[in-house]
Amino acid sequence: MAKKEANITKRRLRSSYVTSIISISLVLFLLGLLGMLVLNAKRLSDYVKENIGFSVILEENVKEVDVILLQKSLDASEYVKSTKYITKKEAAEELKQELGEDFIEFLGFNPLLASIEVNLYANYANQDSIDLIEKDLQQYEQIKEVFYQKSLVSLVNENIRKISLIILVFSGLLLLVAITLINSTIRLSVYSKRFIINTMQLVGATRGFIRRPFLYRSAGNGIFAAFLAGGLLAGVLYAAQQEFRDIISFQDIEIVGILFLCVLLFGILINWISTFFAVSKYLRMKVDKLYY
Repeated sequence: MAKKEANITKRRLRSSYVTSIISISLVLFLLGLLGMLVLNAKRLSDYVKENIGFSVILEENVKEVDVILLQKSLDASEYVKSTKYITKKEAAEELKQELGEDFIEFLGFNPLLASIEVNLYANYANQDSIDLIEKDLQQYEQIKEVFYQKSLVSLVNENIRKISLIILVFSGLLLLVAITLINSTIRLSVYSKRFIINTMQLVGATRGFIRRPFLYRSAGNGIFAAFLAGGLLAGVLYAAQQEFRDIISFQDIEIVGILFLCVLLFGILINWISTFFAVSKYLRMKVDKLYY
């Protein structure tokens, strides 16, 4: 009978450990996802901004040699990420596809001008910088006009600022929830061993001696949970890269290593701290209150 009860107790303890580890690993997984989001937030922001560009409309009779020189000059500028030369014929073909009809046949001539599509680096994709760039480009004789949607530039930058603030607030809330969940899980785990703690005190064990095995096990659980969370993160990371290759990228091993190391350290630290305070609580508690 005693052996049977001992086996039941072992199974319950084992189940408690497994449940605790799974709970902690899921919370660490959510924190890892948050880390992925934060690490890629600037990349995503830059990706959106660098797709904002403007068109440099060229004069009617500009020579191709002058166009090539102008394009090379733009490519050499510190604010230009890429350029694309669009001839009159190519511009007409694009507009023809958009309209769904041949406007040249109707008009009898091609009214469009050649242009250079310019994409800026993210740091320069704002209204003030583009205004200065526009003034600089107007000095070139080959350029007739610089065209871009001012409202779109302002709207994109404003939305990026709002999204960054939302991510910051969400990160803080999720971190608070994660700490609370892990702390509650560990407190419940220690609560089930409160009588063992009291018995050890009765036979003369010091507080440090009682805490030590709990802290070691807690650190071990944190490491195991962090590796489980790391495995889940690796799967999500692989899927995200396949789906959003141009936006999300973790090819930099150093960044990936820092992310997983942060998850591991957080898992160990929060487990250790929560266990320390939970055990200390029952070390100070009187015997009659252990039953409540």
